[in-house]
Amino acid sequence: MPLSEHEQRMLEQMERALYAEDPKFATALEGSGLRTYTRRRVYQAVAGFLVGIALLMAGMVAKQIWVSVVGFLVMLGCAVLAVTGWRKAPKPGEQTSAAGSPAARRQGRQRRSMMDRIEQRWQRRRDEQGH
Repeated sequence: MPLSEHEQRMLEQMERALYAEDPKFATALEGSGLRTYTRRRVYQAVAGFLVGIALLMAGMVAKQIWVSVVGFLVMLGCAVLAVTGWRKAPKPGEQTSAAGSPAARRQGRQRRSMMDRIEQRWQRRRDEQGH
């Protein structure tokens, strides 16, 4: 069952208070969640990339084209996993859920506030021109 907006705000306030009060403890708590998972996924992708290089070289030495192609595909797939995992890793202090994360809400607020500013400027220009 999802939290109401009021409950989400309260939870965010509690999290911010925890980070302000004891950032070391808060960082230790968040290390067991999504951030650790994505970091581990990036490390696994880097290891897979190295395996792909080894397959590519082994295929070239053994003159087996298909082994080299498989090695290249492994390298490509692992590179994609590493990059996407690195980008998706939450920053310290962020919630792990995408919909309820402060960054997602802040981005939505920024978009709305940007649109509000544009609308205000438009209204000012119209008022200055006498329309």
